[in-house]
Amino acid sequence: MAKRINKCIELLEQGQPYYTTHPSELSYEAGLEDSQTWADMLMMDFEHHPFDTVGLTNYMRGLKDGGPTPSGHPTPTVLCTLPSNAISPEEVRYNAWQARHVLSAGVHGILHTHTRTAESVKAFVQITRYPFQSLGRDVIGEGLRGAGGQRPANDIWGLTGPEYAKVADPWPLNPKGELILGLKIEDRHCLANVDDIAAVPGIAFAEWGPGDMGMSFMDPDAHDPPYPEVMNDARNKIKGALDKNGIGFYSSWADDDMTMEQRVDYSIDVLGVKMMGATKEWAEYGRKKTGRTMPV
Repeated sequence: MAKRINKCIELLEQGQPYYTTHPSELSYEAGLEDSQTWADMLMMDFEHHPFDTVGLTNYMRGLKDGGPTPSGHPTPTVLCTLPSNAISPEEVRYNAWQARHVLSAGVHGILHTHTRTAESVKAFVQITRYPFQSLGRDVIGEGLRGAGGQRPANDIWGLTGPEYAKVADPWPLNPKGELILGLKIEDRHCLANVDDIAAVPGIAFAEWGPGDMGMSFMDPDAHDPPYPEVMNDARNKIKGALDKNGIGFYSSWADDDMTMEQRVDYSIDVLGVKMMGATKEWAEYGRKKTGRTMPV
């Protein structure tokens, strides 16, 4: 039986990587179908695609009605990127409505993009929290998420409204929290502040965004390996800062000269990746490799 609402937090607590995919569409019917997915996490890309919160709400309802998952969780973990960036704290706060809307739909996390400063990241954590949460308030500030959006999220999570409000808080800042927040540290401006960014409490994982990182260094074709040295240096600097602060590393490794098995081995053994975009076969191999016992 699941110990948590958020499957991916449970996996991170066990030291296990988790595997992600994207839904084919946002509808109730697609949610029903995806409720038994092989993936641990379903990712919605609202950074580059229409911000469809109506479709998202219907999709979450389908996931709930089709569940629970074989691992005993109400739904797979669902995470969204947002249309806005986190370049400045003002941008984050002015666009806090985007985070409120996806959280009210019942998602379990948000991945924010172009996180350039520690103050931007603090604002990001702040907009996802209710004002009564006290852990880390001296650093983050008082939470800015307002009452009234607990439903339908609490129904998706299988909780009452008050129960939802207590646990809809970022982990690991709140050890009992069920929200998973991530960062895209993905350009040279973010890279300059990575040590301060990674020290902000409330972040569970981060990626180095090789596509945007390459463009930032004037190389628009550097998305996949082999990488120029400046890109390798950027990845290593980000990974070092994440390791220092206990934050999981999210990365792909699309090296055409490697087999699938070699890519998985490299991702886990060399890069230390905890979150991976994957196929079913990739995930099955990775789970067997790390001796995972949690059902899919």
